[in-house]
Amino acid sequence: MHTHRIGPQIALAALAVLTFPITSPCQTVGSAPRVENSLIGFLPSGPHVIDSGTETSPQDSGASSRALNADQPHHGLIVRSVIRGLQDQKGLYLAPFKPSNLKWDALFLAGTGALIATDRPADRALPNTHVDLYRNITNVSLDGTSATLIGLWAYGIKKKDEHAKETGELELETLANTFLVYTPMQFIAGRERPEEGTGDGRFGVSRGFNTSFPAGHPMFTWAMATVVAKEYPKPWVKLLAYGAATSVSMGRFLGREHFASDILVWTVLGYAIGSHIFHTRCNPERSDACPR
Repeated sequence: MHTHRIGPQIALAALAVLTFPITSPCQTVGSAPRVENSLIGFLPSGPHVIDSGTETSPQDSGASSRALNADQPHHGLIVRSVIRGLQDQKGLYLAPFKPSNLKWDALFLAGTGALIATDRPADRALPNTHVDLYRNITNVSLDGTSATLIGLWAYGIKKKDEHAKETGELELETLANTFLVYTPMQFIAGRERPEEGTGDGRFGVSRGFNTSFPAGHPMFTWAMATVVAKEYPKPWVKLLAYGAATSVSMGRFLGREHFASDILVWTVLGYAIGSHIFHTRCNPERSDACPR
């Protein structure tokens, strides 16, 4: 086992678990916005259908859901956080099974299958130089992104900046939901890393909390980067956020920590989870970027 690989993942996982109950007091509990999505169910697209049978825009759908939320009973902080977490997990896990998303599921699975079939040849073609450098770059990018967002949240609390506070709160909620997807998949997939065993990336072999699939560094970084890029949709913010996330994905591949299919799947899902949390949990009264 390469213990140095899991330090940042464990730190983020612990942060997510410890801070998951810390969610926005200004947001009330109710059913999560009924949002139809694409790309295995998470990315917003097209018109949205609500229970009345009429089509609305994504903004109208979110606004309707938030109006319904206002009529829901108020709970304590911990109870509200647990309810929100269960709603988020239900939405994340059920989204791929919506009929409207099946075509995206098929496309995504086909691409993943093609990459898995070529994982070993692609790994053998990588250079053997600067491996440790690439690994260090990924750790710095992940830690730097985490520290920046913690600083933004602290700034929001100190200066009473509701937008910055919401960004920090949604980041924590995103990390918690990412962790709850990431953890079971570690044990279910059990895939060997490129430098473990036969080097073929066999599934169902590796045991424990340090397997190749999912790719934790890309998944967590893309989830965090997506929330901040959507909360602050300025070109330079997107460039910095997605640039850091891209460097993590590429660094983990060039550092021989993961196969190409691991990187693709969990980069996409990290982005999808961050998008899902933002669109279902943002508050237009606290953030101008939130759809109204």
